[in-house]
Amino acid sequence: GYKPREYYEKDEELHQVLTQIGSGVFSPEDPGRYRDLVDSLINFGDHYQVLADYRSYVDCQDKVDELYELQEEWTAKAMLNIANMGYFSSDRTIKEYADHIWHIDPVRL
Repeated sequence: GYKPREYYEKDEELHQVLTQIGSGVFSPEDPGRYRDLVDSLINFGDHYQVLADYRSYVDCQDKVDELYELQEEWTAKAMLNIANMGYFSSDRTIKEYADHIWHIDPVRL
């Protein structure tokens, strides 16, 4: 099964940041504020597998940072993203679910 502590122990950066959060580095006025949160991630299941996703998230963010430095390429990709965004609408998604998954017809109000 999933063992979040292994991710915490194997990834030096993840270990450092969780230790800092848990010890109050980012909340000096209330050092214990995030201790339970960190404890739940490391010791009590990490239900959403945040620790498992951490490294791939950071690696992907590094690629985003590199691309952002290439302003012309970044702008082109941003424009393509905006141009294709129309397809991803909640109305279309709900209609597709209704048609293909739930097999229901709309009811006019």
